Amino acid sequence: MAAGGPRLTRSRRVNLPGFHELLRPTPRDQADHEGRLASGREAHPQKITVYLSAGELLDLERARITLRARGLSVDRGRMVREAIAVLLADLDAGVESSLLARRLREAAGDPGPGQAPAGTP
Repeated sequence: MAAGGPRLTRSRRVNLPGFHELLRPTPRDQADHEGRLASGREAHPQKITVYLSAGELLDLERARITLRARGLSVDRGRMVREAIAVLLADLDAGVESSLLARRLREAAGDPGPGQAPAGTP
């Protein structure tokens, strides 16, 4: 082979689905219970960039390790997609009462509909 030439090697490794992938519920079963589905192990053509504080990243990694210790091995991307699906399902169930809307209102200092602003009698 010439120096710098391409190496044509074949991997003899067969890619098979993992144990958890084989036993996961079908999308129809998940939709019945959760309302929204997060994408699983597949190619994702869309990408977003999210910036986290060191503490948030550490919390996310701790959660991943906690799940792994309980036999559920997932990557951070999968955890984030699942969390987004849960929040969006909650939002679909009722915008005003959703956890996402409440937390965003609190962060903005807005008490929400039907509530007096903080500091007023």
